[in-house]
Amino acid sequence: MTLPRALRTAFLTLCAADLGALLAGSGAAHALAKPLLMPVLVAYVVARGGPRLLCAALLCGWGGDVLLLFDEDAAFLAGMGCFAAGHVCYLVLFRRHGAPRARGRLLGAAYCAALVATVAALWPGLPADLRGPVAAYSVLLTAMAYGASRLGPVAGVGGALFLLSDSLIAMGVADWPALPRPDFWVMLTYAAAQYLLVQGVLGARDEPGEAYREKRAAIRRTPL
Repeated sequence: MTLPRALRTAFLTLCAADLGALLAGSGAAHALAKPLLMPVLVAYVVARGGPRLLCAALLCGWGGDVLLLFDEDAAFLAGMGCFAAGHVCYLVLFRRHGAPRARGRLLGAAYCAALVATVAALWPGLPADLRGPVAAYSVLLTAMAYGASRLGPVAGVGGALFLLSDSLIAMGVADWPALPRPDFWVMLTYAAAQYLLVQGVLGARDEPGEAYREKRAAIRRTPL
């Protein structure tokens, strides 16, 4: 087994262990498994020769993962700041490696509508001191999710899942009715999102130069 494949297997195994811990209600096992996810995924990116900015995005996610283990408002805000920094890293990556206007204005309009509707619905239930930060973070998160579509469907789904995962967290903060085992669904969508974003970035980087240029040219000729 090659090193990248072994690290990918390790990441998926850790994901299964963490999700199993959440289903079993084992907070201690979750606290052990969760902080290991992003470092292993970073090691996988390094083994694949991936861009440093992708590693930076994942390490920002790791900071958010650790901080959100603490049930305090200050830790929540700091964790949100870490994830926001990660989204900035992703946006730069999408601009470097993605094709322009890959999904057109229709998808952008859909994301904008979802952003406005979600923030408006959550606003009354959010603590007053979190409303501004959550709204600002939501704008950046939505931009990242939309930007991911520049790399194709794999990264696009990853961006959408990241948006869903954080929306589930915000619903919990706003005291909305939750699904059974809400932490399980948050982690399931989050881990899948990060993995798919990684694969999308690596896939775009590895695409043959001529094929990539032809795809960009075809997209430019496609009417919006």
